[in-house]
Amino acid sequence: MLHLRHGSLRVDLLDPTSEASRLGPRFCAGGYVWQVHDDTVGPLLSGPEGPEPEPDPFNGHGLPESFRDRSRSGAPLLWNDAGTEALAPGAGTLVRRDGAVVIGEPCVWHIAMTPTTAEFRTEHAAAGYACALTRRISLQERTLVSFSALTNRADRPMHLQWFAHPFFALDAERTTSAILPRGSRVPPDFGFSIDADATLRPDRAHTGKDDGAFALLELPPDLPLDARIAHPGLPHGIRFSTTFVPSECPVWVNGFTVSIEPYQVLHLAPGESVDWELRYTFG
Repeated sequence: MLHLRHGSLRVDLLDPTSEASRLGPRFCAGGYVWQVHDDTVGPLLSGPEGPEPEPDPFNGHGLPESFRDRSRSGAPLLWNDAGTEALAPGAGTLVRRDGAVVIGEPCVWHIAMTPTTAEFRTEHAAAGYACALTRRISLQERTLVSFSALTNRADRPMHLQWFAHPFFALDAERTTSAILPRGSRVPPDFGFSIDADATLRPDRAHTGKDDGAFALLELPPDLPLDARIAHPGLPHGIRFSTTFVPSECPVWVNGFTVSIEPYQVLHLAPGESVDWELRYTFG
């Protein structure tokens, strides 16, 4: 693990090389936050498999960030025309093997560390696409900032989806709540409800990894996400915010964790760059 430390918080990040067994084709390898520790409370984050020390890489843990290799409707993203190879920004080259999508060649990261900041840089190409990506994780007092900058290095446009996939802890009753922006809504009968104070709650407690609920939040238009998620060990919870307006925002819960996932759709012309931030303030 790589570590950041400031005050009473310690951040554990995966080393993309030595901990490659915890990575897969789904999450960005550089800047992968595995756990945040509070000196008094202990570990603050969870995952779909809860206390399992070696969860399936597809499920992950902590505060990973991800890209989609195809849209929710099934349209391929950054695949070649034959569908045999794709660029996975921050992961490497995707290929099909025995019917599954796997990493054919991982990208190589250049890492620079200080006690409170870790910067990861990579450039890689596949399937006729190419990109440069910088991921910078910094700890400022009790706020963790995840910065990303992506540049299209190819001579063709890049169309992709990128999203945060944080795994917040549940309380002892296996439930949680989150204060969302005013005007947020959730479809009925999808396992969640939002009250008049814009507080989201699961309709029931769930048990284990495979018992859960999923819904697409309807957030106020033209506003970045700014939410406060309850935490069993932090009286003021975790404030989670983005610098971008989500294109969509799923929420899901199981017996171990709840996740609010702000997506963004990116269209980059050749040579074009885009950057964004996520912020997590721990109580």
